[in-house]
Amino acid sequence: MDDCLFCKIANKKIPAKIEYEDEEILGFHDIDPQAPVHLIFIPKKHIVSLDQVQISDTNLIGKLLFQMAETARKLKISEAGYRVVNNIGTDGGQTVFHIHFHLLAGRKLKWPPG
Repeated sequence: MDDCLFCKIANKKIPAKIEYEDEEILGFHDIDPQAPVHLIFIPKKHIVSLDQVQISDTNLIGKLLFQMAETARKLKISEAGYRVVNNIGTDGGQTVFHIHFHLLAGRKLKWPPG
């Protein structure tokens, strides 16, 4: 998608501080962090939201979630705990319409989130 912010980041048209990358997934630091650790993980394949995931995407999304957990272990935040957030649609708080997951850690996170 030519106008998708996250596709532009995945295609290196917009710079990002990358924490993890492989041929299918990108994990980068959020430019407006809401916690001391705030990473965004995306599939490089453009999928609008979790609501648009197809059965053919399940391995990709599973791999993405696994890589988030691996990154949490690498950053040594898994023992204290972290939160994974996925917003779907406007009312769900989604502002970039490319499926993405937030990994938040480094402070006590409150519930309910908002």
